[in-house]
Amino acid sequence: MTDPPYDIVVFGATGFTGALTAEYLAAHAPQSTRWALAGRNQGKLEDVRRRLAALNPACAEVPLLRADVTDTDSVRNVAEATRVVITTVGPYIRHGEPLVRACASAGTDYVDLTGEPEFVDRMWLGYHEQAIETGARIVHSCGFDSIPYDLGALFTVQQLPEGAPMALDGFVRVGGSVSGGTYQSTIEILARLRQSASVARERRGRETRPSDRRVKGMPGTPHHDEFGGGWAVPFPTIDPQTVLRSARALERYGPEFTYSHYLVVKRLPVLIGMVGGVAGVAALAQIPPTRKLLLDLKTSGSGPSPEERQKAWFRVRFAGRSGDRQVRTEVSGGDPGYGETSKMLAESALCLAHDDLPERAGQLTPAVAMGDALRRRLEGAGIGFEVLDGE
Repeated sequence: MTDPPYDIVVFGATGFTGALTAEYLAAHAPQSTRWALAGRNQGKLEDVRRRLAALNPACAEVPLLRADVTDTDSVRNVAEATRVVITTVGPYIRHGEPLVRACASAGTDYVDLTGEPEFVDRMWLGYHEQAIETGARIVHSCGFDSIPYDLGALFTVQQLPEGAPMALDGFVRVGGSVSGGTYQSTIEILARLRQSASVARERRGRETRPSDRRVKGMPGTPHHDEFGGGWAVPFPTIDPQTVLRSARALERYGPEFTYSHYLVVKRLPVLIGMVGGVAGVAALAQIPPTRKLLLDLKTSGSGPSPEERQKAWFRVRFAGRSGDRQVRTEVSGGDPGYGETSKMLAESALCLAHDDLPERAGQLTPAVAMGDALRRRLEGAGIGFEVLDGE
């Protein structure tokens, strides 16, 4: 196959997070990186390019590719024109499959920022085997979902003895706002819990798991945790699923690995209110008229101001145990939903495009596809991976 004209294409570059990802590439991509912007509206693409040129005059010549997820030919053309596609076009359960299909067919690497378990499982069922055949690396959840947890768990495991059973607890604390796209995806997830459970069962029935190693998620119980920094409640998002899939794929996680994942809130009344609020929204999302009202509250493409993003932060702490060895680590950074997510997404694409990585293909987790190479990139970009203590 001939070398495609681009190393990276940002698909959905006119959206809020897509534009931030393009801005990150404009400021940080090596000059040798050949990259382009893709979207369905030529005028909006030109607006984004003008903003990029104000940051980096070299971006005045960044190519623009018109593509729409409803136009199969245009999506295929994007996939065939590049080595890696970044997509921020969600909710992915509605808009994501055409690009995954095109990348799996073309042998093109793919990264997104989805937190939608049903979408990830459907794409595994539909395109994992084809991607293995073509050499494509389909890497979902390359933003705040799920890189801090996936790479943070791997980093913690690497501090523990090899070849021994391990147990990890992860504690998530965040401060920041939710984008329109993230809000829309969350409502879609809550509205499709039954469908998601059905697809997850189908995947479990078809997916091969290691026969000589045990990997298990432990739901845990609500409790106050001093190390975590407050009241901890089990947090069944896509993130613990990603950690466990990495553990099944990599022998470094030992012969027996367990993981528990918690959201941490400082004050108990706030936590109780959050749990009740999520339950209420989940109930409303099951009913079409109220689901439409929920979706209309916040549209895709919107997000917080730069001043609001400047105040945002995240901290993920891990407590790891293996025999008599214990270690505690922390992954930390700034604005989780936008600044750091666009950084993680862009650095993931740069890692796939330029770094010496293991020869793997198919649907992969970030830790399995990129592992330490991506962690080193993120550390260089200001995201902290730190050993707090160990004994």
